[in-house]
Amino acid sequence: MGMFRAGVLAMTTLAASAVALVEGQQATFRGGIDLMSFGVTVTDRRGNLIADLNAEDFEIVEEGRKQTISYFARGDRSASAPALHIGLLFDTSGSMGEDIKLARSAAVRFLNTLGDAVDMTLVDFDTEVRVATYGQRDFPRMVERIRGRQPGGWTAMYDALGVYLDGAAENEGRTILVLYTDGGDTRSAITVGDVMTLVRASDVTIYAVGFLEHQSSGSRLAQRMGLMEIAETTGGQAFFPSAMKDVEVAYDKILAQIRAQYSLGYSSTDTARDGRWRKVEIKLTRQELKDARIQSRKGYFALFKEGQ
Repeated sequence: MGMFRAGVLAMTTLAASAVALVEGQQATFRGGIDLMSFGVTVTDRRGNLIADLNAEDFEIVEEGRKQTISYFARGDRSASAPALHIGLLFDTSGSMGEDIKLARSAAVRFLNTLGDAVDMTLVDFDTEVRVATYGQRDFPRMVERIRGRQPGGWTAMYDALGVYLDGAAENEGRTILVLYTDGGDTRSAITVGDVMTLVRASDVTIYAVGFLEHQSSGSRLAQRMGLMEIAETTGGQAFFPSAMKDVEVAYDKILAQIRAQYSLGYSSTDTARDGRWRKVEIKLTRQELKDARIQSRKGYFALFKEGQ
């Protein structure tokens, strides 16, 4: 696996310490200002996206203490929207043989709708993990790579996710990752516990598209629950299509959520950097929104800044 396997093995060692795992993960939306950043999606009781809220409609509470929102932006194409980075984790292992054609078509169609993304990072994985980042001008090369990869080998999904999250820590703005897989991991050097620590520490919003129709009934439920946990921990969502029409519905919903996502940032009133997990609650202030559902990550690790 070369340098990617070495990097993953290094992360396995670091997994014993949350501080070491996630150092440098906090996003910086504006130059020189470090903020705790959260991507937030709001839906009404019927599941319809609410995309017209303002900063004063939100309240952030960290460990029981109200915080001051110092950054707010909507995820649409307006000038205020933060830079958008897109990641695609694409399973090309042998177990994807019956679903690879469907997955390729879904991925290409989805990416083609994101012409405003600063860049797109493709991580295709089987026994090995391969990473390449493309600008909009290089989109045809990315499509060629997606379509050219043939299924084979084992499934190193956790390794691939760890490698991507490690690289995404350098992104400024917001980062969306879409994971296409059949859900099973059969090869990774890092464990599910390690990767969930990385997922919790990251400010990447993850959407999972799981192709589970050809999995055994015994493993399907576990794989479904695992993908849901990964996505929902970050404020994202998991989808489980069985036909192209279902795939189209899934990526339309993902795109709609990306466009309707709010970016909230604040500087914590607690300046201690002890590496501990801090619980964060994001609430809505308007009474008429009391039944609305909020999707977002649930906290962050308080880390030592570089040089401290």
